[in-house]
Amino acid sequence: MPFGRRRNRIDRSLRERGVPPEAQHREREQEETTGPFDEADAPDDGLQRIDLGSMQLPVIAGLELRVDVNQQQKVVGATLRSGESTLSVSVFAAPRAAGIWDDVRADLATSASGQGASLKEVRGPFGPELAGTVTVQQPAQTGQAARPVRRPARFLGVDGPRWFLRGMISGPAGEDPAAAAPLEEAFRQIVVVRGSEPMPVREQLPMTLPPELAAQIAAQQEAAQQQPRNA
Repeated sequence: MPFGRRRNRIDRSLRERGVPPEAQHREREQEETTGPFDEADAPDDGLQRIDLGSMQLPVIAGLELRVDVNQQQKVVGATLRSGESTLSVSVFAAPRAAGIWDDVRADLATSASGQGASLKEVRGPFGPELAGTVTVQQPAQTGQAARPVRRPARFLGVDGPRWFLRGMISGPAGEDPAAAAPLEEAFRQIVVVRGSEPMPVREQLPMTLPPELAAQIAAQQEAAQQQPRNA
């Protein structure tokens, strides 16, 4: 498990019988948190991270961040690119007492099969994951219509405290461990900020833009809207 929790080592049966435990001075056992991180476990590692509200994404040399926003400047997705490979990340609300990755994996595998692709469960650096192919739309070429193609892909999942983080690695990194390494490291360095608001299970946690990035994207959108008028 990627999230360590302190465990009291005092024998439970003694408590149930009301017997006072002997004085103990040994340290409590605690598993090391290796990431992705909950806000409460975020490391003081000096790594710069971009604050998107419910997620803080690491700034790593060689990786390009793309944030997808709608016309209302609401963030609907975030993707890190390394060469021809990408890592798309999303974070969702989850129950307090149990994770949802087991059910999500089953749903993703079924959905891929229905679209003519194939995903199988394998063991990865973050535990169980899905690997195989997904169907994506090939960008339209001059004189040709867009067409669906298969691309190598891996789905990563981590259950945290009341949240679930999902990542999809696609492109060459979907089948090449060397190409996947920088994207896996980026996924590992994500910090999730769940917040205290109650939310339905599997609902995507809201993301926001830093003010300077929001202003930059707004300017780009305005320029794109005015371009046809000036043509």
